[in-house]
Amino acid sequence: MDRTLIIGTRGSDLALWQAHFVQDSLAAIGITAELKIIKTQGDKILHLSLDKLEGKGFFTKELEEELLAGTIDLAVHSHKDLPTENPPGLIIAAVSEREDPSELLLILKDCVDVHQKLSVKYGGIVGTSSNRRKAQLLAYRPDLDIIDLRGNVPTRVNKLRNENYDAIMLAKAGVSRLGLDLSDFHIEELTPTELVPAPAQGALAIQIRESDGELLNLLQPLNHPEVACELAVERTVLKLFGGGCHLPLGCYCRKDGDMYQVFTSKADEGGDFPDRLFTEAATTEGLPEKIVSYFDKARQFPQKVFISRDLPETSYFRRALEKHGIEIEARSLIRTVPVIMVLDHYILKHINWVFFSSKNAVEYFFNLEPLLPKKTKFGVMGSGSEDMLRRKGHFADYIGGDIDPAEVAAEFAKLANGTTVLFPSAENSLRSIQQVLSAGTKIIDLPVYETILEDSVEESSAGVLVFTSPSNAEAYFAGNLIQTHQQVIAIGKSTGKKLDELNVKYSLPYSPDETGLAEAVFGVVHS
Repeated sequence: MDRTLIIGTRGSDLALWQAHFVQDSLAAIGITAELKIIKTQGDKILHLSLDKLEGKGFFTKELEEELLAGTIDLAVHSHKDLPTENPPGLIIAAVSEREDPSELLLILKDCVDVHQKLSVKYGGIVGTSSNRRKAQLLAYRPDLDIIDLRGNVPTRVNKLRNENYDAIMLAKAGVSRLGLDLSDFHIEELTPTELVPAPAQGALAIQIRESDGELLNLLQPLNHPEVACELAVERTVLKLFGGGCHLPLGCYCRKDGDMYQVFTSKADEGGDFPDRLFTEAATTEGLPEKIVSYFDKARQFPQKVFISRDLPETSYFRRALEKHGIEIEARSLIRTVPVIMVLDHYILKHINWVFFSSKNAVEYFFNLEPLLPKKTKFGVMGSGSEDMLRRKGHFADYIGGDIDPAEVAAEFAKLANGTTVLFPSAENSLRSIQQVLSAGTKIIDLPVYETILEDSVEESSAGVLVFTSPSNAEAYFAGNLIQTHQQVIAIGKSTGKKLDELNVKYSLPYSPDETGLAEAVFGVVHS
């Protein structure tokens, strides 16, 4: 192309970074371009929250109008800002690689409370203009006060420094692109499976006139079809729900091996508890329609769900099910008791790591009031152990992420090989982590509790049975059989292995925590 292209862009720091990125990408394939800054409705109206603005395309409409008028040749958008349908005459010519769509919770350091999930102090004020973020944050932390926060990324960060916020939430992609120094904050990163991002979050869209076939062909080196395929699932879900920026909807699709995995979170209003769903399929064909069908208000839920643990009133799992009038039968089928009452503190003098495979191990260990070296690091198998460790006042230096125990062991070995590692555990622990550590690693096994199965466990009539440990599954099926109307969920692979031994069919949630269990129940009851 022998002419200079004109790229339309908003004027914020992030929008300009995105436009310069496209400009540089075009230069790399021999195409010259210059920028034209265009103000949008979203840039001009800053005193209203996004859900108070009328219509759609708050950050895109003016760019599209100039594109149609021929005053620019292409427009660069944050893909998540685009309405689900292009105006007549415009198309998306290319989709960028996707930045990590995780969310960052930036917290003032004097407002950090390690005992709380997400580390924001109890009753903290969190700024965000997103109903999607608000709904999911309040599901985890109903005590938080969510107030509106508008402005570009640097503006919002400065508002956290200078105004009445204890924390704010930002997309990780924007922070990464701008290279901001956030060292004066405590940062909690929430993965796309913990807090589901907006459809198409983290990707750029290059929009052109449909009639410009030459430019369409020239832009193909910048296009990433595999990303476009994943985003199409997310944006079709958004379209089927009839939503825009104000809808409390998160949808995230990714290809994992041969399967497409989709995480969806949807509430009716920003302050409502969201429903969540995890689903996977070998093809994207019909997948958005299937996902949306799970959220049909007319669908039938089971009358009762059994779970093999006691649940407080604030439990995520309890609130997720009670929202739909589901009766919850929550009772543990095991007892745990301490096996030591006094700790020999001498064994702790040279500890480098303490690794916990269960929340019970965390609780019983700290009940012994251990005197640990200041530089001791903590590793945990998954989110349950991490939550309990927080309650005891400590951050985890390694979190297994609720993946397969063998993978956790391999990951942790890279960090801990050659050090001294203490393993507080149950008696007769499987020692899955210890077996992978190298010969140069000093391993100290410390049984701190014992599991006792209850006798004569009462059978449950619930339509869904959720087992939260191998011992609970063993206790239940020692005297009971699965009924034809019942479906079983195992919290994780260790519990699933026990159910395999008992010849009981089951399904696994994506993540072995209360969020994952709620997703699994939401999915199971549809079939």
